[in-house]
Amino acid sequence: MKFPDFDPVFLRIGPLQFRWYGLMYIIGFIAAYFIIKAGAKKKHLPLSKDDVADLIFTVALGVILGGRLGYILFYDLQVYLAKPLEIFAVWHGGMSFHGGLLGAIAAGFYYIRKKGIGFYQIATSAS
Repeated sequence: MKFPDFDPVFLRIGPLQFRWYGLMYIIGFIAAYFIIKAGAKKKHLPLSKDDVADLIFTVALGVILGGRLGYILFYDLQVYLAKPLEIFAVWHGGMSFHGGLLGAIAAGFYYIRKKGIGFYQIATSAS
């Protein structure tokens, strides 16, 4: 099977490069904000607009940190043990879906526990 050959960078400004997958992260987080905000209002959850923004920010951090940590642990641990500063070289790539998912779940649980909201309440807010 031949995969499409396209440039992963959609915008270059000097040394800065903006990649398609980064754009998709941003679009996903923005969409999640509006979906959760509407669901919270519909279900009368005790979440203000700022609370929803804080939830999205916390989960976004969980996705990014978990995705990076997952990549390091599951795919290239030996490289990062030999060169630990490469952990911070995010411009070299390296995110894992399952690490990001676990990070998002952990961050979401942390946030709703801190706010005193039940998991079921928040999980069903988008339905």
